[in-house]
Order: sequence, then C-alpha cells, then structure tokens
Amino acid sequence: MGMRKILVVLILAGGLEMGAWAQDTTAPAPPPQQQKPTPAPAPDDAGPQTDSGSIVLKKKKEEDTPPPAPAEEKPRNPNGEIFSMRVDVPIVNLDVNVLLDKTHEFVPGLKPENFLVVEDGVEQEVTSLRLTKTPITAVMLLEFASTSWPFIQDMRNASASFFRTLQPQDYIAVATYDLRTHILTDFTNNKETIQEALQSLMIPTFSDTNEFDALYETLDRLTRVEGRKYVILISSGRDTFSKLTLDKMLAKIKATPNVTIFTVSTGGFARTMTDSGGSMGAIRRMDYLQADNQMKTFAAMTGGLSFQPRFQGELPDIFGQINESIRNQYVLTYRPTNTKNDGTFRKVKVYLVDAEGKPLKMQDEKGKPVKYSIIARDGYRAKLPVE
Repeated sequence: MGMRKILVVLILAGGLEMGAWAQDTTAPAPPPQQQKPTPAPAPDDAGPQTDSGSIVLKKKKEEDTPPPAPAEEKPRNPNGEIFSMRVDVPIVNLDVNVLLDKTHEFVPGLKPENFLVVEDGVEQEVTSLRLTKTPITAVMLLEFASTSWPFIQDMRNASASFFRTLQPQDYIAVATYDLRTHILTDFTNNKETIQEALQSLMIPTFSDTNEFDALYETLDRLTRVEGRKYVILISSGRDTFSKLTLDKMLAKIKATPNVTIFTVSTGGFARTMTDSGGSMGAIRRMDYLQADNQMKTFAAMTGGLSFQPRFQGELPDIFGQINESIRNQYVLTYRPTNTKNDGTFRKVKVYLVDAEGKPLKMQDEKGKPVKYSIIARDGYRAKLPVE
C-alpha cells in the first residue's frame, strides 16, 4: 500500500511539471503529440507498478480465449494486383439527308432498316437512327473583291436572302475574302449585328479572290467549335492567288469533321450573257467551268448542295432548300467493322433499301414514281492511336 501512495505522488508531480512547461511562452510550442489511451487499472493481484518514463509496459495478457482471427481476404489475382482495362470502340455518326429531286422536300418517316451503309465496300450495321431539327451554326463566307459589279451584287442578294431565313436560335458568323480573309462578325444570334455586317460591304479593295486560303482558314477555325457546323460559301468559285493548292484544300475538307459546305455561285446571268454574245474566250470559259466543278466538289464531299443561279428570283427557293436540308436530318450511328485507329480515310456510301434489301422506291399520291437523292459525306478519317 505504501508503494502505491508514492506512485500517485510521482504522477501528480510529473503533471505539474508539464503544466509549467506548457505555460512557458518564451519557448516555441512543441509539436502536437497523439494522445495515448490510458491503460485500465490492473487488478490487485497484478503486483506493484512503476513509472518507467517514456517506455510503456504492456499489461499481462488475460488468460481468456482470444477471438478468432478474421478471414484472410483473397486477392483478385495470384499477385494481389487489381487491373483495369479500357476498350475504345469507335462509333461513327453520319448525317444523312433524303430530298426529293423535283421539289427538294425532306423525306420523313424512314426507319433504320431502310438505310444501308457501306464502308470501304463492307456493309455496316446501323445501331440507331434519329431525326433532328435543331438551330444551325454557320459561317457565311463571301467573295468580296473588285472584280465585276454583277458578281458583287449577286453576292449581296444571296447573303440577304440567307439572312431572311435565319431563326432566333441560329448562330451565324460573317467573313469575306479577297487577297486575305476578313472576319466581319463572330458567331452571334443578334440579327441586327449580322445585318450591319452585310450592309458594310460597299466598296471592295483588292481584285484577288483567294478562295482556297479563305476556306482553309474558315475550316481551321471551325475545328474549335463544337457540334455540327455549316459553311455557306457564296462566290464565283475562282481562285487567283492562293498559297494552297486544290489537293491541299480537298485534304483539309476530308480531315475536318462535322462540317457541311453549301455553295452558291455568283455571276450566273453575267456569264450567260457574255458567253452568248461571243465575248467570253475559251480560257475564261474554262476557268469558270473549273470553278463550278470545284464548288460542286466542296459541297458533295461534305454532304451539302451546290447551286448556280442565274436570276435573283431563284434565291428564295435555293435558301429554302438549304434550310430544309440543314434543319431536318437523319443521324445514323454505327460501329465500323474496321476498328483500327490508324488515321486512314474510310469511304462511306449510303443507300435506301426496302424490307427485302432492294433499292427503295418512292411514289407520289397518284402512284407515280418519285426520284430522290441521298446526301451524306463521302467518308471520314479514322482516329489516330494518340487521340
């Protein structure tokens, strides 16, 4: 009993000494230490205890039967490591328009089994089909050069006709080009801003029409814009002084996803009058034929449409067709059988078939056959392994 009393006195003394150290404000405070649990008091028959400073003596183990050890968790594999695997399965979304050749009306009501998709000659399985009708995001790319007043007037009339078809939710940017590309307004849904940009086209400066450079820069900027985009290219189609070649321009179009180009040629009436009067030479005639072919190619490669109007009265119908094509689309989804991410260009062709797999035939209300056109991109470029 005497020894126990001595032990109590020592512990209290130690506590007073620590309290005095903690109150010393001249010395830096020691780092906080984790408080150790206070051991339970030992039974009477455990014998005397002594203060051993920083060394803590464990109590005697009780002679009770210890609880069973928990079951050892089995690893998922022999080495005890957990592996995860990510499978990147490519998916292709293809925008498809089906329009009647005579009226250019959109054909609704088609089902997934009516579409046959062939990629590099191999038939693909369409996994889903949906019909979209959404606002548009488009760039009006206008040729504005001091070449000929009839061409400039056609451009202004065509851009004004497209402006009148815009909806409140549409986002439009306006850019012109001559020797260089000029951005008149960035993407906006403010029709007043777009109208002011179009009305500013009064006096052109340079006579060069560098169409390839302007279209390349436009496509390059559009790669930073998400979603489906459109380019309304209104120009003569001629290129006079571009740094880029036609081959590089076509390669850029192939490498740019989610962009559809619609082309409207200018100067149709002036060209017709000049050619009929015998004033257009063979070289100039060949230049315009090449320009028309390039404009058609730009549109066809991206699933767009190309127009060569001669009269202003044709413009409302032209931009009505463009709006019908843009705002109503089928979106096909399929998983390509070629799953390699090798960056190659895959050629795609879309057909309409009936329940027996034969070409789909359409009829009007009187039972007469109706011709239609399927408008879609001619292919896409596969991803690279690092993408």
